[in-house]
Amino acid sequence: METEFKDKVIWITGASSGIGEALAIELAGRGSRLILSARREDELKRVAKITGLSDLDLLILPFDLKKTENASGLAAQVINKFGRIDVLINNGGISQRAEAIETKIETDRELMEVNYFAYVNLTKAVLPYMKRQKSGHIVVVSSIAGKFGFYLRSGYSAAKHALHGFFESMRLETEKYGIKTLIVCPGKIKTNISLNAVSADGQVHNKMDQSHINAMAAEECAKKILHAVLTNKEEVLIGGKELILVKLKRYLPALFGKLIRKQSPY
Repeated sequence: METEFKDKVIWITGASSGIGEALAIELAGRGSRLILSARREDELKRVAKITGLSDLDLLILPFDLKKTENASGLAAQVINKFGRIDVLINNGGISQRAEAIETKIETDRELMEVNYFAYVNLTKAVLPYMKRQKSGHIVVVSSIAGKFGFYLRSGYSAAKHALHGFFESMRLETEKYGIKTLIVCPGKIKTNISLNAVSADGQVHNKMDQSHINAMAAEECAKKILHAVLTNKEEVLIGGKELILVKLKRYLPALFGKLIRKQSPY
């Protein structure tokens, strides 16, 4: 089944670190042709070198998820080079470590822009090409924070909840064109997400959460995401014991309410 990614044109956002970097390396090993996007071009070049892909099979396309007004232009660059887009992996984003009462509205808007509107803009930019191809796969990296709210995550959780509403609706509308949609809900994954999270005033949190230090490796998470793509899952939860909270929220909400209040924000 792994050969199904061979020669597929796959666009990954947030490809400069964490899950995005792990996906790029894994997919390169499976013979995919990649578009790597993130803000930091130097880090994208580092990842590109690790993949070992030639310029023929690789496009470095840096941009800031805060500014995706030109999403159609970015998609056009991909088409100009490869002629098609088989998979878009919306992965880039920023988390939050601040109480709602202290968080500036500008920070809330930034969290929504990066974690929600950027995904929507990029997806809308590639959908016409996928419709024309009569095939395509949209992968949306949400979070278990898209399933329930949590301490210090109000703006982040709101954006992740919004992803579910949009992409679950879009899935129903676009499957008639041969387009599939997967929503990925990672729990605790060992990445720099807590280091890069924003504080109340929008400044970088710059602290690694203890819960992330001992979490699932990004490489393992990447493999589970790709397995979910291959098996046509509509949603997948990835992580450790923290995932039980998602089931408790649904089936035993009173118990969930007691347990969630005892969890550490870090």
